[in-house]
This record gives sequence, structure tokens and C-alpha cells, in this order.
Amino acid sequence: MRGVGKERFTVVGQPLPKIDAWAKVTGETRFADDLSLPRMAYGKLLRSPHPHALIRGIDTGRARALPGVYGVLTGLDLPRVKFGILPVSQDEEALCTEKVRMVGDAVAAVAAVDEETAERATELIDVEYEVLPPLMSIEDALGRPEVRIHEYGDGPNVHKAVSLEFGDVESAFARADLVREDVFYFEGNTHLPMEQHCALALWGPDGKLTLWSSTQTPHYVHRLLGRILDVPPAHIRVIATPNGGGFGGKLDPFAHEIAACKLSQVIGRPVKITLTREEVFYVHRGRHPVLMWVRTGVTRQGEILGMHFRTWLDGGAYGSYGVASTFYTGALQTVTYRVPAYKFEGARIFTNKPPCGPKRGHGTPQPRFALECHLDKIAGELGLDPADMRRRILAEPFTKTANHLTVTTIGLGECIDRVVLASGWRDKVGQLPPGRGIGIACSSYLTGAGSAIYWNDMPHSGVVLRADRSGGVAVLCGAIDVGQGSDSILAYLVAEVLGIDPKDIRVHAADTDLTPVDLGSYSSRVTLMCGNAAIQAAERLRGLLLGAVAAKLGVAAEALAARGRRIGLPDDPDRSVSFAEAVVLAESIHGVLAVPGSYAPPKRAGKYKGGGVGPSPCYSYTACVVELEVDRE
Repeated sequence: MRGVGKERFTVVGQPLPKIDAWAKVTGETRFADDLSLPRMAYGKLLRSPHPHALIRGIDTGRARALPGVYGVLTGLDLPRVKFGILPVSQDEEALCTEKVRMVGDAVAAVAAVDEETAERATELIDVEYEVLPPLMSIEDALGRPEVRIHEYGDGPNVHKAVSLEFGDVESAFARADLVREDVFYFEGNTHLPMEQHCALALWGPDGKLTLWSSTQTPHYVHRLLGRILDVPPAHIRVIATPNGGGFGGKLDPFAHEIAACKLSQVIGRPVKITLTREEVFYVHRGRHPVLMWVRTGVTRQGEILGMHFRTWLDGGAYGSYGVASTFYTGALQTVTYRVPAYKFEGARIFTNKPPCGPKRGHGTPQPRFALECHLDKIAGELGLDPADMRRRILAEPFTKTANHLTVTTIGLGECIDRVVLASGWRDKVGQLPPGRGIGIACSSYLTGAGSAIYWNDMPHSGVVLRADRSGGVAVLCGAIDVGQGSDSILAYLVAEVLGIDPKDIRVHAADTDLTPVDLGSYSSRVTLMCGNAAIQAAERLRGLLLGAVAAKLGVAAEALAARGRRIGLPDDPDRSVSFAEAVVLAESIHGVLAVPGSYAPPKRAGKYKGGGVGPSPCYSYTACVVELEVDRE
């Protein structure tokens, strides 16, 4: 029977279009700013022009009197609750009440008939500031301890300080043939998604709140809104709209989301707030500027005996994911290369700039840059081929690192071999004329974080499948597709297991009223975690379908195959049923066919403070060779 064979894969690995491709290219996809509701008002935030100042008074009288203005908020109109994405860094206010800590801090919010009126109203709000000395660099912040940005932390303007040692590093240095130390600085940068942040809030007449937002973490936004707004979480619904790019910049809860919700409650209308490009840079949560010092002891063949790594992070004005980012600047060096003795010291410093956070790689690209440059210098000093040296010192598969991370499979050696061959490395390294060069670098990263932000024993991802008598299958999943194609991956996996076409599947994502909890789209986690949850649910549904068909055909369920929208005996076309008929048979036995699947990563966190940062179900690895020419003029 055609399509009921037992080939390994018929969907996965095939060149298929994304399930949302047509909607994207024809402009049918509705992003947050495309949404409009009846009687909708438009919101704007008034932001501080000062990097550091006390708020002595706010007069909103002129703004309230402007025709077309529906409502004005200050921080005094909200519960005095500070928030943050991490439990250890609850230091943000939706609207600042006493102090601003960066240019762009929100101090008031306006809802009006249109954006122009709302913008004009913000200009009519009078704020009295007492300007404080701004601390604009790590050196400034550490050099002026009498000027405090926050009153908490591990020291004056020190958000987090970390000191960890695994093994005897000084002894390793004493045994080394070469000990080299270097200093590197990685300049910060920010995201630039095509879509700006946007939120639309509707506080209904039933007292329930719905928020549509271009967020990467609807579960965490939902979790925090209840506390910030003093509303039962059961009365809040958060829907993550399709993201026009995220990259980590839409992982935190933001002031505009909270302000839109509160304004909607106050004025009795839906309120939409869309940030300008300038405002996106204020809330960016981009990549930390990091100053790094590294000292490594090696043998004559480049084998690492011990390493001491120090980092100083310019964190900006608020915590965000900064505590985790600090640990990440020292966590993954050991899953790339063998480092038997390792010491890490790090500090994240508050400055009066927009807060940095989890931009792509979340604290790991900066030390990767430093370590790869450092290894090149070591190879040069020892007269070793940089590619060969790296190949010899790779972390071993299925081992524990010095800092208690579990390495499972590792394909980095093969990556190095392939890029060396494809680039013609052997013929070029050290042989190119002046002005031309060739270099190699390697990296590692998580495939999903092994620990949740709020530690618990619940799954990190959940999926529910519902099979319809028509033969269609709905996939309900809490993760949002931020452009990486996760909705398509889920459809492909379910189609593969059930033997149907991805076109038969509808993916409904990221709606806290309808979909199971997923912790968010970050750290390269969705394919692994949501994917495994989807496979588990699909296999459970497949079991129900095969059991029902087996009863009808009078055969063992193990003898059946599901392919080509049919379920039956693979070698007897006459003894099969369509997928839709199989659903009817199974529903007649079991009732509504709705099955769950979930995934929780293995518990591998080290038994030390900070041990929850770095573990992953598995790590991904890359190697890259670059050849370039420099125009000396």
C-alpha cells in the first residue's frame, strides 16, 4: 500500500516550506502592531532625559486637559511592586516613582485618541528632577562608591560578584611549560529586530485582562502581571503574537506591557503601545560590554593544565538576566576544551545606561572571543598549528567538566576537520602574503537551559494534541515562534509520528488560556524541549489510533504502520483505513482525542551556588575558518 511503508523518515529531513511561509510572504501574518480593537486608544510613555536623577514631582494637569486624552498614569497609580525576570533581581518599576537610573526610564503613561495626541500629551507633563552624577562606565561605577545606583547588590554598584574554583589552579600553573595571560575587551551591542516591541491590552467588563504582546516569554509575563497589577493570575490571559525578530530582546517583562494593562483598566478601553525605534534601544537588554582577563597554563603541545578567567560586565541600570549572564561568562569554557583545573571570578556592575541582558548567547560570545584569541596567541608562542592544537584539547564526550557540567555527544572535532578541509587551511596557514590572513575559531552553546528561572519540579515544555474527525490535528504549544521556525518543527515532528502531511496540522502557539506552559523561546531550547513534548504526545495519540485500527482489522497493533494519511498493514493495501477513519474509530472507544506531552531536562545542576547556570541536556558546537584581506589604505 502506497505510503504505509516503514521508511525511517518521510517528513523530517525533507525540503519542506515553513507552515507560515505563505502568510509571511503575502503579508497576512498579523503582528502585534497590526491588531486593532473597537474603541482602541493609543498609549505613549514619557521617558527620562537624564541618566541619573531623583524625581521631586510630577504634574500631569496640562496633559489631562488636552482634548483627546483619555487617561494619564504615574507610578503612584500602580501597586508599589518592583519586578524583574529573575527572582534575585526585582529592581524595576513600570513607571519610576522616586528615581530614574537611565535616559529612557519611563515616568508616566498616556492613553489618547491617537498616537500623535498621546505624544503631545507626554510633552505637557512636567517633571521636576534633581540631577545626580551619572556613572557611565565600569570604572566610574567602581570609582565612586558614594554614588549608588541601587541600594542592593554585592557592593557599591556591584550587582553580582562571583568567585568559583574547581581544582588547584596555582599548582597547575606551577607544572605548566607555558603560562600566558591576556586582557580583552568586548564592546557591547544591541538587537535590531525588524519589529519593534508592541503590546495591546484589553481589560474586559468581566474584570479579566487579555494582553497581546510581541514577547518571547508569555508564561513569565503572565506570571509577573498578576503580582505587579495585584490581579489573580487566573483572570489574566497573555497571547504572544508572531515575533518579527526577538534575539533575546523580548524576553523580559517591560514597562509598556504593564502600562498598557493599567491604562486599559483605568479608561475602560483597549490600549495599544508600540515603541519607537529609539525606545527599543532604551529597553534593548542587549549584549554586555565585558572586560576580561585570562591566564592559562599549558604543556608544550598546548594541553591546558589550568585556567583562571575573570570578567567585569557593564550591566546597565537594572538586573534583567544579569546574574545569569555573569555566571555564563565563565560557565562554558570547560565544555569546549579540557580544563582540568579552573577558576572563575566575575562581577556585574551597575551603570546609568540601558540594561544589558540575554542577547543571543547570553553572556557566552564575549568570553568565547577572548578565549579563542588567547588560544591563538598560545599556539603562536608554542609554534603550533592553531587548528591542530584545538583538535587535541577538545572536551571528551560523556564526561563531567571541572565545574560539574555534563558533556554528552560532541561533534566539534568533526567540525574542525571539515572547515580545515573546505578552507584549504593546510595550504594557507602561515603561507599567505602580507595583508591576507586565515584564522579559525570554535564555540559551544546550550541546547536549552537545564534549569528554570523559578526552580521547580514541573515540565519545562508542554504540548497538547487534539485529533479531529476530519483528519486534522491541532498542536497546542506554549512556545512562540520568533522566526526560527519552531512552529514548523512541531508540525513536522507530529506529522512524522502520525503519518500525515504537515498541511493537516494547525499549530496554536503561546496563549496562556489555551496552551500548556512553556518557559519561552530562548537558549536554543524550543526544538529540543517542545519537540520532545510533541513527540511524546504524538506517540500517545498514535498508540490510541493504532489500537483502534488493530481492533477493527483483527491484528496486533505492533503490525501496523502509519504513513501517507493511512494506518494499516504495510504489505496489504486492502487492510488499512484512512487517518480520519482511524480518528473516528479511536474516538468511539476513548472519547475526545486530546493527549498531552511534556519534557523536563535531566537534573544536572552542580551542587554549588550558581551551579544551575550552564547545565544543558546537550551542547551544540561550531567551528569556523575565515580568510580575509585587509586594505591597508
